[in-house]
Amino acid sequence: MPNAAITGWGVAVPDRVLTNQDLERMVETSDEWIVSRTGIRERRIVGANDSTTSLATDAARKAMEKAGCTADDVDLIVVATATPDDFLVSQSCLVQAEIGGSAAAFDVGAACAGFVTALAVATQFVNGGMYNRALVIGVDTLTRYIDYTDRGTCVLFGDGAGAVVIESSSEPRGLLSTELGADGAGHKHLYVPGWAQMVPESADIFPDSRPHLQMNGREVFRFAVQVMGDAALKSIEKAGLTLDQVDMLIPHQANARIISAAQRQLQLPEEKVWINVDRFGNTSAASVPIALAEAADAGVLKEGDNVVLVAFGAGLAWAAGLVRWGTDGTSPATPAS
Repeated sequence: MPNAAITGWGVAVPDRVLTNQDLERMVETSDEWIVSRTGIRERRIVGANDSTTSLATDAARKAMEKAGCTADDVDLIVVATATPDDFLVSQSCLVQAEIGGSAAAFDVGAACAGFVTALAVATQFVNGGMYNRALVIGVDTLTRYIDYTDRGTCVLFGDGAGAVVIESSSEPRGLLSTELGADGAGHKHLYVPGWAQMVPESADIFPDSRPHLQMNGREVFRFAVQVMGDAALKSIEKAGLTLDQVDMLIPHQANARIISAAQRQLQLPEEKVWINVDRFGNTSAASVPIALAEAADAGVLKEGDNVVLVAFGAGLAWAAGLVRWGTDGTSPATPAS
């Protein structure tokens, strides 16, 4: 059976930056309070010309360019998102309409755990021989559903998109193992009430009647600290590897303290954990692919490296996977500029 090597990657984030100092003028909080509890210093949020589609499309085009392919070469598009631009048409179809081609297209809904889940799904199609090349995108614009008078949630979230191209390879590359799970009884700890509708703008022009994200921060934190490390360990074991064989951890960027807990459980030094939560906040399904692409572009991921991806999110859901990095004979990815 073929494997599904990652041959291209791309990132797209809005231009608009919301700093902790900006939030100090909007809600009762402070830079010190936010940093000490979350590690976040700034985040990107959508503006009037941004949408889930525009961000996902931008990231997808960058990933295809790096992989040296076009939309006509892509057989499958899987988008992970909790904030689609249309609640009838799948977000993947909206992306396909922008990039062209005739790939099969569908969405995966697992909130912040969505990208790793989508990668697992797309990998099965490639491993099984049904498709040769797939585009996997994690994208969210959660700030459209944030109450900027609630300091418990408004300091946490940002918007963005990350994408990868995976394609058939005879070498042991790509996602080698997965650990997926859910605790549906915990859905009440993180949700958006009511029926949400698409608007492109963010905090400054929210209508008062718009449904806002609700979160029991204490319970979500407790869940995340436990599940991140446990799921990562299981994905490593399923791949037949040990902790000392892990070269990099790419965790969901929700909270620096949660990441630190997973790091300690996996007994990894700081240089083996990629962290960008300080610059982007929690971008939900985009979190892991943005971090993965940054690590790749920084040159810290080498051919044959064992990379652990792990995330948790609303549901409550979790997903982890062990990725063998590199193309090793598959159509080579363009070097980072």
